[in-house]
Amino acid sequence: MTPEETIENFKLLGLSEQKAKETLKNANVTKSLLAVLNEVDVKNIPSGSGLLLYHLATKIKPQIADKLSFVCKYIANGDLDSTLRVDAALDYLLANVNDSNVNFEKFVDACGINVVITPEQVEQAVEKHMAKYKEELLAKRYHFNSGIIMQAVRADLKWADGKAIKNEVDIQILDLLGPKTDADLAPVRKAEKKSKGDGNKKPKLDENQGSKPTDLLSASGDIVSALSVPELMKKLPFHAPGENFKSDGYVVTPNTKKLLEEHVKATKGKVRTRFPPEPNGILHIGHAKAININFGYAAAHDGICFLRYDDTNPEKEEEKFFVGIKDMVEWLGYKPYKITHSSDYFDQLYEWAVKLIKKDLAYVCHQKSEEIKGFNPPPSPWRNRPVEESLQLFEDMKNGKLDEGEATLRMKITLEEGKQDPVAYRIKFKPHHRTGNKWCIYPTYDYTHCLCDSIENITHSLCTKEFQSRRSSYYWLCNALDIYCPVQWEYGRLNVNYTVVSKRKIAKLIEQGIVSDWDDPRLFTLTSLRRRGAPPQAINSFCAGLGVTGASGALDPSVLDAAIRDVLNVTAPRVMVVLEPLKITIVNFPTDKPVKIEVPDFPTEPERGSHTVILDRVLYIEASDFKEKEEKGYRRLTPTQSVGLRHAGYVITVNNVIKDSTGKVTELECTCETSDVAKKPKAFIHWVSKPVTVEVRLYELLFEHKNPEDTSEVPGGFLSDCRKNSLEVVKAYADSSIQGAKVYDKFQFERIGFFSVDPDSTSNEIVFNRTVSLKEDANK
Repeated sequence: MTPEETIENFKLLGLSEQKAKETLKNANVTKSLLAVLNEVDVKNIPSGSGLLLYHLATKIKPQIADKLSFVCKYIANGDLDSTLRVDAALDYLLANVNDSNVNFEKFVDACGINVVITPEQVEQAVEKHMAKYKEELLAKRYHFNSGIIMQAVRADLKWADGKAIKNEVDIQILDLLGPKTDADLAPVRKAEKKSKGDGNKKPKLDENQGSKPTDLLSASGDIVSALSVPELMKKLPFHAPGENFKSDGYVVTPNTKKLLEEHVKATKGKVRTRFPPEPNGILHIGHAKAININFGYAAAHDGICFLRYDDTNPEKEEEKFFVGIKDMVEWLGYKPYKITHSSDYFDQLYEWAVKLIKKDLAYVCHQKSEEIKGFNPPPSPWRNRPVEESLQLFEDMKNGKLDEGEATLRMKITLEEGKQDPVAYRIKFKPHHRTGNKWCIYPTYDYTHCLCDSIENITHSLCTKEFQSRRSSYYWLCNALDIYCPVQWEYGRLNVNYTVVSKRKIAKLIEQGIVSDWDDPRLFTLTSLRRRGAPPQAINSFCAGLGVTGASGALDPSVLDAAIRDVLNVTAPRVMVVLEPLKITIVNFPTDKPVKIEVPDFPTEPERGSHTVILDRVLYIEASDFKEKEEKGYRRLTPTQSVGLRHAGYVITVNNVIKDSTGKVTELECTCETSDVAKKPKAFIHWVSKPVTVEVRLYELLFEHKNPEDTSEVPGGFLSDCRKNSLEVVKAYADSSIQGAKVYDKFQFERIGFFSVDPDSTSNEIVFNRTVSLKEDANK
């Protein structure tokens, strides 16, 4: 059938030409819809049934594809006369997927076939619920949300027609309120916009709370929005615990129903997820998304989440990585239900491997690792070796009788990507940090992951998109062993431009002395972001803003910076710090002693506290806040232009410019006037007096190019792409109120940016890292 003929057939169901063309682009729906057209005579079906058949084609799962003809018959004869009844039919068939024959009585009851809802029943139900909201209706009139009543009626009359309910609600509201007045037609006043400025009026953010809406696709393809991780997680179209069989691609066996019943009994129907990192490196920004999705989904559904270390490779695992991973999970605000290790289950995994061999579903192979790499490796000549021979050789592998690389255990399955027989076990003569020298064979990810998920009764195995090609082996392995099979869901991984996250490449940066360690603030590891001063709730907000879709992409670091800025705007108190000090002497300072000034921590919210600053005849301003020669648009201090001192209530004017022997300006002698008598200046600048010296580290992006690992962009490799000036260290003067600040305390240096106290700080000198700059007009 040509595409044109297919489109014409789709139009017979009632689809518009545009909708028919769009449908043709979806191979799965097209296949189902063509199968539907083979089952019915489109010219002899009730009015509207064509669109119900289309609905069926878009909703039916592969698990019940063999029941397509059965459902088509009920639509064609008018028994399934609404999308509500078609959905109920599909739900019933999925719930009874193992039944070879459909129980007609139960099916008819589940779908509400022959149930007739009379207009009188609808009228009575609407009257009942209208009475509950009468006072609110009279108060709000037509601004009342009538959907509340419609939902309540739908709950009472499951099979009532939605249009009939809406019509009756509209009629009864009109009868109660009368025709709409001008006030009813006026739009509802929106809340007044918050004042512009530095964002102090925003509400405080809780842990895990975001600040920006995000879009994601629901199962139906509709766009839904979320403001935070919990809200986002509540809207994800994942299956309910115990309803694994309703998920696309899930493999149903004769034993599935019993295993799911046992699973629900063991878990009490709670959501159970896990975050399963390899303990061979530090977590990076991409892991933050995985942490938020796994822990966030469980938290949003009153479930639990395991922190499971995937410790199956003893060569690369170190204690500091175990500790670092747990610290970062907790820093982001999540507490694991339980900390487990894949190695906890090594004995059970070995027993299951033996069972696979006995079922002739696994075999010992002697091909070298380099032989089976690539897209088209040769098939193993040992694939059909006798079961007893594989059992003996596997035991020899376990007992250390075969050398490393001499043999592997492989599973008899072909993955979606065409890769055949993935390795389940390999030989490694390395002691394990938890099991010591007990094992000299270790399981692979392909073998371990799904089995550990099954043991821990995980309901949702959430992983990044690159694991989609392993979903078939995931389901195959659980079903081959006849054990509970969780559902694997994939989402797009998070990548950030201008950085590298590979453990090997970060190690090279450290070895070359380009960065100091794994937590160098120029990196995008989570420890680096913490050290730079990024608040955990900002990272969670950033992750929520990405949504959960299958698309992978790389984001500019400025997107993360914006999320950080949003949080720090409402949490970081303001202080005055001068990075490049220029001395000012006020020759007519009005008092003999320094003056104490109370400065609010948050200028637009003075009720949130204040600190004391000292104003004396000698003070310091930024060197960039003075120009000897005026320039167009320059609004700060010049020999002919005065400037105000923030919070001080004074305006200063230059009397004398003092220079050193090289002609560099070293000091300004100024006079001052109070703000209430002086001419209003064009700008107010920050300053410090009686300051303390602090070290300030100004970080820039580490790499020049968006993709430093891409040889087409950076032919010399990522090491050649490092900026020479990615870190500038300055000795700055800070307002003395900053003394006593603790590690990771965060501040806004007024007019400069947001800064965080670095762990290198000592009792003699505080060290600050620039977290993000301020978004401000450069001329101000």
